[in-house]
Amino acid sequence: MADTAPRTMVRTQGRKAAYASLSGRPGRRHPLVATAMVLPLATLLVVVFGGWEAVVTQASSVGVMLGR
Repeated sequence: MADTAPRTMVRTQGRKAAYASLSGRPGRRHPLVATAMVLPLATLLVVVFGGWEAVVTQASSVGVMLGR
């Protein structure tokens, strides 16, 4: 069990290198770019599954708990 850590680290580094070579540029993505990529999918999921009502319900529950 103890010798699995080095193998896991090598595997993780290999994945990072493979991803960097596929993306064309190394490094991390800017948070605003990541947000712009996620927003369309998040909007679709909210509309399809009715998530807005769940968010409003949870927010009102938290508001009631904090108001006490």
